[in-house]
Amino acid sequence: MRHVFRVLPSVAIILAGCAMEVKGPNLGALYDRAAQLDDLDRHPVIVIPGILGSRLVDPEGDQIVWGAFGGHSIDPEAPDGARLLALPMRRGAALAELRDDVRTAGVLDRAKIELLGLPIELAAYAQILGTLGAGGFRDQQLAEAGAVNYGSDHFTCFQFAYDWRRDNVENAAALKRFIDEKHAFIQKQYAERFGIQNADIKFDIVAHSMGGLVTRYFLRYGDADLPDGDTPPPITWAGAEHVRQVIIVGTPNAGSALALKQLVEGTSYSPLLPRYDAAILGTMPSIYQLLTRPRHRALIADSGESIDDALSLERWKAEGWGLANPNADAVLKQLLPDIASADERRAIAEEHLDKCLTRARRFFAALDSPATPPAGVRLSLYVGDAVDTPAQLEWSRKNRELRISETTPGDGTVTRQSALMDERRGGQWDPRVRTPIDWYRTTFLFEDHLGLTRAQAFSDNVLYSLLEEPH
Repeated sequence: MRHVFRVLPSVAIILAGCAMEVKGPNLGALYDRAAQLDDLDRHPVIVIPGILGSRLVDPEGDQIVWGAFGGHSIDPEAPDGARLLALPMRRGAALAELRDDVRTAGVLDRAKIELLGLPIELAAYAQILGTLGAGGFRDQQLAEAGAVNYGSDHFTCFQFAYDWRRDNVENAAALKRFIDEKHAFIQKQYAERFGIQNADIKFDIVAHSMGGLVTRYFLRYGDADLPDGDTPPPITWAGAEHVRQVIIVGTPNAGSALALKQLVEGTSYSPLLPRYDAAILGTMPSIYQLLTRPRHRALIADSGESIDDALSLERWKAEGWGLANPNADAVLKQLLPDIASADERRAIAEEHLDKCLTRARRFFAALDSPATPPAGVRLSLYVGDAVDTPAQLEWSRKNRELRISETTPGDGTVTRQSALMDERRGGQWDPRVRTPIDWYRTTFLFEDHLGLTRAQAFSDNVLYSLLEEPH
């Protein structure tokens, strides 16, 4: 017989009064000794932010394209600002060829906003860098900027800033170059400081949100490009050569319903920020690579049937979504000022849309096939599962809008199912998670998407993994 135990309200009050106060971990008492060991006993760490997590500046560095709002930042609703933020579009050119002069300027540890002339500073990745600092990981970027004086000891932590607008496969190749460069740099340091030649350096990676997708592709394929056609490339684990463990935080491994909503409707990332038009966001291949998988039934029509071709150009043209919206020409005219014809602008936009959707389909095929990492390489996951998170959208053809029709536990942006890449959704349910990703460990946190890295349980467990856990 199954017994159900219920606590009466009066009893619950008494128990609550007797409960011990729960405090956060004393990271200094736990990890000071390990943090103070010499660099030979610590694996260097690379921090990889998610989408929006790297600061972007114009070629001269005079204007901040992304990372500050007000003052020297751009206005995405003005023609010049829209062209700076959007990626170029051109007929007959591959996505990799469509480049501008915008460059990265470090991980966005803090975002500065001016409201009514008053500066407001919002923490972005400052917390995760602070956690690593408590573990004795000296950040090279902070040292070189003069923000922190580490003396000569600043090669145990690196920030990988990347242009988050671009294709994730391109950024995986950039990560390969970054790791090769840092590997050579640390080998030189070991030779100069400790007399060790050709040291076998292994990195630990902490990747948040979309940064986890870049990392997972890099591990599987290194800097190999996606082939033409729908057959994924052979998994070589070429990127795992210099990696010991990867800590993935809040990554939408099965996509996010909010990505489609933003590509169709545009967005304002905060009430304090300007609006970003769907046509501007639609130039960015990375956002399409955050879309959900049709097999997970994350998009339905208002009639109730599943929309299974949401990654096809035909569907986007039929529904008038994003760059295929017939009302998008006012913004397209800003983005393509040298194209006089509205029909030609529309043709350029639809071709660009097709390239992005095709690339996303191939990217998903490359990441979704089951594979076990090489021996000695661990993938750990931190996932939020306490916030109602959009899991399914309903498309109303009558109102021409997407509405959230279902929520499930997650972090407000990424569902628990997506982070785990749980294939039970949209298919047959059973008690055990079915995922193609061989997770070494999964830790659930009760925080929102950015709050995951601020959680005390995250700080404690990450430092244990980096400093103390046997490997």
